[in-house]
Amino acid sequence: MATVAANVSGTVPAGSTQRWKDKKRYLWLMGLVMPSLAFVAMGAYAATGQGVWFWIGPVVILVLVPAVDLLAGLDRSNPPDDVIEALENDRYYRWITFLYLPIQYAGFVAALWLITQGDLSVVDKVGLAITVGTIGGIGINTAHELGHKKESHERWLSKIALAQSFYGHFYIEHNRGHHVRVATPEDPASARVGENFYQFWPRTVWGSLTSAWNLEKKRYARRGQHPFRLGNDVLNAWLMSAVLWAGMVAWLGVGVLPYLLIQAVVGFSLLEVVNYMEHYGMLRQRTGPDGTGRYERVMPSHSWNSNNIATNVLLYHLQRHSDHHANPTRRYQTLRDYEESPVLPTGYAGMILLAIVPAIWRRIMDPRVAAHFGGDMSQANISPRKRAKVLAQYPVPAASEEAA
Repeated sequence: MATVAANVSGTVPAGSTQRWKDKKRYLWLMGLVMPSLAFVAMGAYAATGQGVWFWIGPVVILVLVPAVDLLAGLDRSNPPDDVIEALENDRYYRWITFLYLPIQYAGFVAALWLITQGDLSVVDKVGLAITVGTIGGIGINTAHELGHKKESHERWLSKIALAQSFYGHFYIEHNRGHHVRVATPEDPASARVGENFYQFWPRTVWGSLTSAWNLEKKRYARRGQHPFRLGNDVLNAWLMSAVLWAGMVAWLGVGVLPYLLIQAVVGFSLLEVVNYMEHYGMLRQRTGPDGTGRYERVMPSHSWNSNNIATNVLLYHLQRHSDHHANPTRRYQTLRDYEESPVLPTGYAGMILLAIVPAIWRRIMDPRVAAHFGGDMSQANISPRKRAKVLAQYPVPAASEEAA
């Protein structure tokens, strides 16, 4: 895209240049490295005979990307308003997301064939299944990018990306559930202070599934119809997964089922650990004189953001989550950073390491939540079971009590 002259305004931070271009234009191609990891693992194993290569997926996500995030630093550059339309219409960016899917599924098929037909140890098989699961998990993020778009073919590609992990209901729950209820106690995908990831996981997995089904059930009830039909976007997404998995079992035998399950759980768990950190403790306040009215509209202050380059390239700017909630159909290359958004201490990949160790997570994140609310933790989204304990640890400042 040609360099464009523009006035620095709006969300563009002070110090930005008057002439803007996407410095990450070709870095976005690195997002295609992730679905290629299955082939890297199999190729390296063939060359060396070392099964450790089958664990490359979690090593990249949990070690390599966090390290690159720390070394590469931040990128807070924003596209000015008058280049947004041209940037959105540049089809180069959308083909990058399209290309993820054939690489994802080619690796999926090849890896599961090797798991069932190759002479691998159980440890090697589990490692390769976990690597396939991490690819599927990043594929859910690709589905997230595609599922928000207006074009019907992109929405169908979103469902295809979700089929591997048997998490097609995410397509409905995220768009019509999470985006409506985000940063409220009613949202199963908004984590609460005092709630560790292992408590959040069952609540969000089951809550998202039931919410998606109820959304489609209500949609058909308004038409006076039962929900058990192919037009139900939960059912047709699950059907895609059922056909895919049945085809793999028919081809490779029932022995492939445990590894299909492993990769699926790893995939959607990777999604849910990202959900855990995106809105942790954030709470939209209720309007009205007595605080019982509707929730305030979604603001940039209701999402945790990060400008670490490596994870932003890997996840198609998902870390610029505030702008995504403000403009859900906006394409990843045009998402902007907001000054008022709370900022994570590192990128999502590094934050996963913190989330899996609850004591470290609480020590690092809970003070940041309190600081975001001016020290008044009572304004945060707190787990009901832990509310008294959390407020005792973070008492309401005297100034806040007087104002109340």
